[in-house]
Formats: sequence, structure tokens, C-alpha cells
Amino acid sequence: MKHPSRVFFARCALLAALLCLNGCAMVGVSHVNAHDSISEQRGDVISTGRLSDQSVQSLNVVALTARDCERAFPACVETVLHSPGLDDEQRLSALSELWLGLAMRTDRGTRDTRMSDQALDAYLQAGRYAYAYLFYTKRQPSERSFELRQVRVIGFYNFAVQRAMTRFFQELPHLERNTRHAELAGWQVTGNEPAVRWAGAASDPAELIPASTLRFNGVRNVYRRDGFGSEFVAVAPPDAPANDVPWRDPDYVSMTGAILFDGASLSDVLATRQAVVQVEDPYRNDSMTVAGHAVPLAGNFTAAYGVWLARSGFATQSIRSLLGREGGIKTPRVLLMQPYDPDRLTIIMLHGLASSPEAWINVSNEVMGDEDLRSNYQVWEIYYPTNAPIAVNLANIRKALDATFQHFDPGGQARASNNVVLIGHSMGGVIARLLVSSSGDKLWSLMPARANLSKAKQDRLRERLATYLQFTPMPQVTRAVFLASPQRGTPYAQNTIARWMANLIRLPANVLKEVASITDLLKEGEGGTPVRIPNSVDNLSDTDPFIVAAADLPMSPRVRYHTIVGVYTPPGPLADSSDGVVPYKSAHLAGAESELAVPSWHSVQETPAAILELRRILRVHMAASGGAR
Repeated sequence: MKHPSRVFFARCALLAALLCLNGCAMVGVSHVNAHDSISEQRGDVISTGRLSDQSVQSLNVVALTARDCERAFPACVETVLHSPGLDDEQRLSALSELWLGLAMRTDRGTRDTRMSDQALDAYLQAGRYAYAYLFYTKRQPSERSFELRQVRVIGFYNFAVQRAMTRFFQELPHLERNTRHAELAGWQVTGNEPAVRWAGAASDPAELIPASTLRFNGVRNVYRRDGFGSEFVAVAPPDAPANDVPWRDPDYVSMTGAILFDGASLSDVLATRQAVVQVEDPYRNDSMTVAGHAVPLAGNFTAAYGVWLARSGFATQSIRSLLGREGGIKTPRVLLMQPYDPDRLTIIMLHGLASSPEAWINVSNEVMGDEDLRSNYQVWEIYYPTNAPIAVNLANIRKALDATFQHFDPGGQARASNNVVLIGHSMGGVIARLLVSSSGDKLWSLMPARANLSKAKQDRLRERLATYLQFTPMPQVTRAVFLASPQRGTPYAQNTIARWMANLIRLPANVLKEVASITDLLKEGEGGTPVRIPNSVDNLSDTDPFIVAAADLPMSPRVRYHTIVGVYTPPGPLADSSDGVVPYKSAHLAGAESELAVPSWHSVQETPAAILELRRILRVHMAASGGAR
């Protein structure tokens, strides 16, 4: 008879053995919070440095782990490539991520150093497998539009393209212009003719900045379009701008790059070592055709603008211009924010006193961030010396704009030359109103009077002053928006601070020269007194003769106009309000198609409410000008 304790221990041992045999079938469960769950689902080699859950699962199917692949990478990719346990979508997406991980581990370069061939090869491999997944598997891209895997693979492709194009760009100076062909890391890489244009001619950029690496201070939003390709800022080659022309083409341009892999079938693409670098302009194209598929083209519409402003030096230069110091601008410039497009309507923006194009940071950015507006408008910003009298700036800005329109569209038939919109803030709004007004003979009372002046000198004086005192509306303009504009001047131009600033201002040399010639004309023999020309601060006073005489000049009946005013003073009647600088009574214009009062200081153009109103007005104008393109 067996001892009871031995029987008991034998039965426990048997139970333990059975439990061990069934251990592989036991399942445990735990809970994670929603945030961690989403992070695990969306994390991948780009965002976390680890393979995505989907790639890990694909490796599990073929009895591999992420660590196995790091230790023996060639064997790993061969197993994934040829294992029958995975379908093409699983296989290709996993291979793309595996190669991208290798590329990122290998790539330790910076913008200023040359990427290694090993890293470049890995990026091209990652891009090729992503490309094959997107366009050469059984399902169409549109059939997977709601799948996280496809979104992730597009990210793999775009990142791989960004890095590979950075290396290709470094090689461009060594390539022949006609062929643009290079043998790199065992690949035959060819570049297409660049779609990026400066001054109407195609050329390679001097600098290529990946837009995804940029962060901006002072810009409210970054506007971009998701899609195929990697977003860049292309910087124009350095050149000496012609000082005899007023327009300036953009030196910073949005660009989207893609890499296309040769082959008509999946097996062809996986075997190829030939790649074509394709450059697209996201302003002109919102899609591109790849392997017979029309796909949305990625684009960043803020980055080029932001880099331009950050490198412009406007903040310092605008103060130098106001005070008439060395380093300031002396004549107006017409700055194109995008390469000229004859098929887009034109918006012209004029900043105010002591300001620069930086006044329009968020206005331009948010207008061009609107897809409908971006497709139908282009922005020109006027940069002018704000120390000059309003009449002088008016004449010079009109001359600059006439020359710019003549240069880009001599016949005046392009969409860009018709139904132009003027937008002016503060003193820029006063100039904008005069650009669409008729002076007739109403300003001749401002001409200096001398009773003993000869008829010949009177005629010469009138001829000399006609440039500043006689003008007609710009025929291209059919709509205008005036923001916080002192159309009847402001009493604040007479306060202590304003007078102190006015006394610091030096008039531009060309204005002083003109004053001297007018003074000479006024002399009859001996004893002629010099003519005092008011500067811009003087002009903004509500008692200034020019601002008083010009306040009621009639605007062109072709022009519809709108006002946006700031209300900064304590609550009370709108008629008695002010934006802290400009009284409502001066900014208000009878006959405006619309008027919006925004709770704001004088810089009302920066407020979201004013920008929304501008976008509304531009949509109305677009509809009235023949509808959207």
C-alpha cells in the first residue's frame, strides 16, 4: 500500500505538468488608457524610433523580432521579402519601415555635411518599397484611404524622399545641366527640369530647406496640404537686384519633391536601381500623376514666407527708413510673395507708418492658407520709405506699380492685371484710397504762391508739381479695403511723442533735391524763402493742408470699397470711438460696401476678426470677378 503523502505529491506533480503543457494556451489581459493605446497604434520608426505595431506583427508571422533584424539586417529583409506568410501590403510596408530605420540609424549627417552612401541607399530602398506599396499592390490607393497603414507608409515615403533629395541637391553643382544625372550609392538618379522659377526662368536653388524642420515665432498658423511628396523651401541663387526696376521676384519659394522609381510592374519596381527626382510647384499644381494614379500633391504655404520674413531684416530697416538713416530704403518696391502668375487675381498690400511687410505677417499667411483664395489670388506687398510725404509716396508707388504691371503683362489682358484688390493699413490705407481717387484741380491750392513769379516760372512750377498734385485712379483696381486708416488725419499726430518723432525724421535725398529745385523756381531775383515740405508724420495730422484737401477727393465709381476699424477706447457711441491712434470719424468712409468695427488697438489688421472679414471680402470679389478658377 502506497503512503498517502507520496500519492498526494505524485498527483500535484502530475497537475503541475499538465498546467505547464497548457501554459502556451493561457491568455492574460490588461488595460491601458486611451492615450497610450492611440500612441501605440500610431507610433512608428519616425516618431518613436521603434517599429510600428503593424511591422512588428509582420515580423512575428515570419518568426522574427525587431532585434533579430537589427543584428542580421540582410537576412531579415530576405526573409520578409520571400516569406509566403505575408501578403504584398504587409511585406512592402514592413520592408519600407525596416529600411527607413536602418537609414535613420546610419544617417548622422546635418544640413551642412554630406550624407553617406550607405544612408542614401537605405533611404532610396525605403522610398522604393513605400512607392511599390502605394502604387503596385492589388488594391488602389483610394481603397485604403481610411487605413492607418497607408497613412504611415506615405509618411515613410515622404521622409525618405526628404533625406534623399537633400543628398541629391548636394550633388547638383557637380552635374551637367543638360543631363542632371548622377550615379549615387549604386543608383542611377536623374533630376527633372526644376519647376521652381525665379524671374520667369528655371534654375536650381542655392539652398534647399526641408519645411518640416522649421518652426516659426510670430506666425499664428502654418498652412500646408497633406499629400504625396516632401515639402521644401527653395532659396534663389544670390544675385544683385536691378535697382532700376521696382519689382522684386520672390527669393524664397515653396517646392515639393518626389522620387519616382522605374518599372511597369511590382517585380520591375522591386528590381530597379533607377530613380527620377521630380520637382513640383504646389501653388500651380494640387496633384500629380504617379504610375497612372492622380494623387494629391503635398505643399507647405507658410514656410517660404516665414523664412523670407525671418531673414529680411525689415524690423531694423523700417526704422532706418522712417528716420532717413543709412540702410533704409529710398524708393518703393513691389515685392511678389509668389512667382508671378498671369491667371491669378492680384492683391496689393500697403503697410503703414514706421512699418514694413512684416505688418502683413498673419494677413498674407492666412489669406494664402485658404485653399480657394490661394488658387485664385497672388499677393504683392508694397515696401516704401515711410518718412516721405504722402504725395511723394503716392506718386512713386503709382509709378512702381505701373512699371510692374507693364513688365509682367504689357498688353494688360491677363487676369492678374484686372480686378486688382488694394488693401491698406493706417497711412497705407490713405495712400490706397488716393490710388483709386481723382484729384482734378482740387489740390492746386497747395501750390506755393508767389505774387511776383513770372508766367514762365509758374508754368514750370505747375509742371513740376503735377506729379504730386494731379492724379487719376489706377484702372486695374476695382476693390479696396482700408484698415484703421486716418483718411481725415488724426489729432494724435500733434501730440508730444509724435512731434518728437517728426523732428527726428530726415526726408529722403530725392525729396530734398526736389524741394531745392522747387525753391529755386520760386525765387524771383533775390530774397526767395525756402519751401518747407512736411514729412509723413506732419501729413497725418488732422490739420495738415494736404490731408484736409485730399479727404474728399472722389473715388473711381468702378471701385467698391470696405472699411475695417479698431475700437480701443472704453464703450460708448461708435462715432466717438478710436483705435487708440485713429478716431472712428477719420477711418469711417461714407458709401463703403461694408464696415466692420473690431475691438482692437490700431494694429487691427492682425486680429482674427479682421482677417476673417478680409477673406470674406476676397471671396465676394472673386465671385464678382468671374468666379473661382
